[in-house]
Amino acid sequence: MLQKTADWLTYELMLFAPGSASGSAVSFFLYDSAKVLLLLLGISWLMGLLNAYLPVGHIRAFLAEHRLGGMQYLLAAAFGALTPFCSCSSIPLFIGLVRGGIPVGVTLAFLITSPLVNEIAVAMFIGSFGGYITGLYVISGILLGTLGGALMARLHPETMLTEWARNSLSTKTPADRTPLSRPPDWRAVTAEALSIVRSVAAYIVIGIAVGALIHGYVPADFFSGILCGAEQWSVPAGVLCGIPLYANAAGIVPILEVLVDKGVPMGTALSFMMAVVGLSLPEAILLSKVMTRRLLVLYFGIVGGLIILSGYLFNLLT
Repeated sequence: MLQKTADWLTYELMLFAPGSASGSAVSFFLYDSAKVLLLLLGISWLMGLLNAYLPVGHIRAFLAEHRLGGMQYLLAAAFGALTPFCSCSSIPLFIGLVRGGIPVGVTLAFLITSPLVNEIAVAMFIGSFGGYITGLYVISGILLGTLGGALMARLHPETMLTEWARNSLSTKTPADRTPLSRPPDWRAVTAEALSIVRSVAAYIVIGIAVGALIHGYVPADFFSGILCGAEQWSVPAGVLCGIPLYANAAGIVPILEVLVDKGVPMGTALSFMMAVVGLSLPEAILLSKVMTRRLLVLYFGIVGGLIILSGYLFNLLT
């Protein structure tokens, strides 16, 4: 419905030529803006209910006081793999988890894996590259989130959140919760959700606008020549080339297949894909509402380093 509405507004109302770069960019912007804003509103509303009526304080304390042998990061990454979100769509849920007081390292494990692995991309991977490559990719995506979240947690990322994020953290104790038997204050929960959307809407619109321009005007095979000729530097080159772009995993798999067909090593192509879907420039713009510049640099540096490492390992194993 959203995509049909975006296409109607773009090609019927605004009269952009079908298939044109400008039309593709405008349609992408309208669709993704509406999708992410509605997703943010829904998740913020749901997290408002959870914060008000469930013992999030107990959950936060349990995760903070029990290391669980790193299992909390693995579980968060596995949860990310089950959510069918792109990087920009994952951020509303990330914001909701942070506001609920869930440890930031755990939420980062979710944020890293969520855009990398989803059921649509897995199905496309199996059809294009077979079960072996698909299995390696799924395992690497979950391990990236697990290791990335654990490493980030050691740097105490909660101290590097923006003032808005710190001020919005849940401070209620379990004793302050409203009993579940009482009807919820729907208006208060809705008002809080709308307040969150208003506070981050500009970041979402700017981030998606950047992604839309890239989507409409950057050719799919623009980087294939660079990656084919980079030799031993092909993996970091793939990551650096992928960061400015923006697409979801399902949308980048056909491009990945083209790159491999043109001779780009599998690990290099996968590192390019992971950077596109997990470290995009629009994602950085959206995250700047929650993360300080220092935390953003650490996040991109650690995740980018892990992607480069996985790319080299893929080149050895394939």
